[in-house]
Parts: sequence; C-alpha cells; structure tokens
Amino acid sequence: MGKILGRYVLREVVTAWLLMMSVLLVILMAFEVSAVLERAAASQFPAGVILRLIYLGVLQYVSLVAPMGLLLGIVWAFGRLYHDSEMAAALACGVRPAIFYTPVILLGLLVAAALGVVTLVLAPSATHQALALRNEAVRAGQFAPLQAGQFRAFGGGNAVVYAEKVRPDGTLGDVFVERTQGPVVEVALASEARHTVSADGKTQTIELYRGERFEGVPGSPEFRIMRFAEHTVPIRMPPEASAITDLDAQPSSALFASPDPRSQAKLQWRIALPLMCFVLAVVALPLSKLDPRQGRYARIWLAVVVYVVYSNLLTAGETWIARGTIPVGLGLWWTHIAVVLLALALAVGPAAAQRLRYRPVSA
Repeated sequence: MGKILGRYVLREVVTAWLLMMSVLLVILMAFEVSAVLERAAASQFPAGVILRLIYLGVLQYVSLVAPMGLLLGIVWAFGRLYHDSEMAAALACGVRPAIFYTPVILLGLLVAAALGVVTLVLAPSATHQALALRNEAVRAGQFAPLQAGQFRAFGGGNAVVYAEKVRPDGTLGDVFVERTQGPVVEVALASEARHTVSADGKTQTIELYRGERFEGVPGSPEFRIMRFAEHTVPIRMPPEASAITDLDAQPSSALFASPDPRSQAKLQWRIALPLMCFVLAVVALPLSKLDPRQGRYARIWLAVVVYVVYSNLLTAGETWIARGTIPVGLGLWWTHIAVVLLALALAVGPAAAQRLRYRPVSA
C-alpha cells in the first residue's frame, strides 16, 4: 500500500514539475530567440549558427529554471492532493506522512545531483562554446562579401555600407556609406566602389569613385558638401572578444584554483544552485499544506515569495563575496539556512499565532 501511494505521489510531482519546467523554458526561450536574432541581424551571423546558439543558451537556462520548476511543481501537486481531500483520506487511514514525503525528497536529491553536473560542467562549457561561436560568427559576418541590396554594419556599428549592385569582379555599384566619428556623421554616395581587407584583418577599406560626401553634426545647420573622383574610407575593426575572460565560461576547476574573490564567488554560485534545488524540494512540503477550505493554488504565492527571496539572497551573497564584504569561507551556506527558517515561519507561523491567540485561559 505504501509503495503504491509513494509511486502515485511521485508521478504527480514529476508531472507537475515537468509541466512547470516546460512553461518556464518556453518563456525564457522566447527571450533567448529574440536576443540571438537581434545579434544575428546586427552582425550578419551565418544561418547555421543561430540554432546552435539558441540551444546553448537554453542549456545555460536549465540551471535557473530547474529549482523554481521543482518548487512550484511540488506545491502544485500537493495542493491538488490536499484540495481533493486525498491527503486527508490517506492520513485518516493511518498512512504515515513519510510515505508521501520520501519520494519527494529522493526526487530532490536526484534533481540536485543532475543539476550539479549541469552547473559545474555542462553550463560553463556551453557558455564557452556560445561565446566562441558568437565571436567566430561575428568575424565571419564582418569579412563576408557584400551582398547587393543589403545594409552591412562594420566596426561595431560605426560604419554602414549599402550597395545596390555587386558585379562579378567584386566592384560595387551605386554605393551608400555612413560613418560616425564622435559627434560628426559622414555620408558618402558614389557610383562605384571597391571593398578590400588589410593583410592583418584589422582594417577594412571602402574605396569610392565619382561621388559626393556630406559631413556635419546632426541638428547643426553647418555641414560640408564635397565632390570627389576618388575617396577612401578606412574602417577600423573592433578587437576580437575572448571567451576566456568571461567567468561564466571558466571551468569549475580553474575557479577552484584561482585566489581571486570573483572566481570564488562564481564557484560558490555554481555549488549553491544544486543545494538550492534540494532545499526548495524540502521546504515545499510544509509550504504546500492546505487548510480544509483553502483553494488549490492558495500556497503558490508563498512559493514564489520564497524563491524570490532565495534567489536575491544568493545574488547578493555572490556580490558580497566578489567584493570581499564577507569571507570566502562563509560562502553562500548561510542563505540556505535563512530560507529554511523563512519557509518554516511562513508555513507554521500563522497556525502557531492562531493557537496562541485562542489558547484557553485558566480560571
């Protein structure tokens, strides 16, 4: 009997957790897709890179979604059991609460272990791959041949080039070039142009033939108009970003060996997320308990409050460790204790206050 009830509770919790995870991942994927498409449009990413960047971005989001999804899934599943009087009927038949709670705690341990692999190994590797792939895509887009009828941004957006025609020999026809140098904006129109790249790849040159150049400050009535037979527009390429400098892309072993407080703070954050997942699974059990006349979703808001406080404490603790405000040895362990106490206060506090309020008074 106990095994059947345990499997039943585990199935309800896993179903609710997967549903919550799916909803949260879909929401985050929408933001990730829009961000990747925006960067791809600005830097002319190759088409095959976009889907891979979206996949790597979603893999990084799993570590953030799993704890919240597990908390909401447990509270939702047990809220239905309490609301439909299934918990009351089982407890009235002499079933111990441990039969319901044991599979949930085991699930929390399994999810925390899997999340530890993600945060310590997979997520840093995914971040490293995403940054390297993005840098490679930006470089490939910057040095790709110009296409007819398409605007191309160069130099980090400081220069924009448009060519209405691209001939087989690479000569551009009916060219528009806009370049920004501080407050001054230069606009050049030419009937022909050539696009060349220096040997070191740090400078690109647009050689314009037979056209006009307009130069001035936007909003100012003063500007200059010059006609030219030949005009050269050099475009300095921005330095290539390196994925190694990003702490999110550093392997956990490198963070562990580094004495830098910022590296130690990032390592503490990666360790704290799996622990957060297990702690939320444990505190979700008292949070999900409903009174007989409460609605099925009455405790969802408490779960959201606990998660928001928990995540903010972890973020603040990571910042304090990086700045040296708190010692590295203390780490983020205190946040887990604080959240357990908060959850117990929210779950037991109202009932205890009510008992104290209506306690019998001796004659």
